[in-house]
Amino acid sequence: MPEPGTTAVVIALPDAAPLLDAACRIDPALVRRGVPAHVSLLYPFVPAHALTGEDEEGVRSLAASFPAADLLLEEVVTASGFVAVSVPGLQPIADAFHAQWPGVRPYGGRFGARPAAHVTVALGADDPTAATRVRAAVGSLLPLRTRAAAVQLVVLTEEGWRPRFTAPLGDPDER
Repeated sequence: MPEPGTTAVVIALPDAAPLLDAACRIDPALVRRGVPAHVSLLYPFVPAHALTGEDEEGVRSLAASFPAADLLLEEVVTASGFVAVSVPGLQPIADAFHAQWPGVRPYGGRFGARPAAHVTVALGADDPTAATRVRAAVGSLLPLRTRAAAVQLVVLTEEGWRPRFTAPLGDPDER
């Protein structure tokens, strides 16, 4: 479990909320309360107490260098206890954030050096029946269209994850 002060750089995808709702109807314990549908670009990021203005400006600047993106979510992926929906359209952004902060290992290195961009739908689905039911419920909602419009730096507090700031993705017409 992450500790208060843990940070992450994410792209919220509110249109993907029905995917989490479907998993929650099967087993509420599989869905992290208070965490909206999102793609993690860097988790964990720099601890809140160590964040610098340079880190924050780097997040804002890098976000602005990518256009907002219309996305089509089509594929459910599973691993032991984990159900997600892949978001390949955000992989270039995730890769750029990894390259900007090479000392930050995504997910602490648990999923390799270049984890696939994804929306986590269910965690702890160790019961194969629950995982199969979640996969089927989520799959019935796909394809799903959504839009990535901004990057958020979020901080875990005693009350849950809270945005520290939101940085819009850039407008290609402004470049």
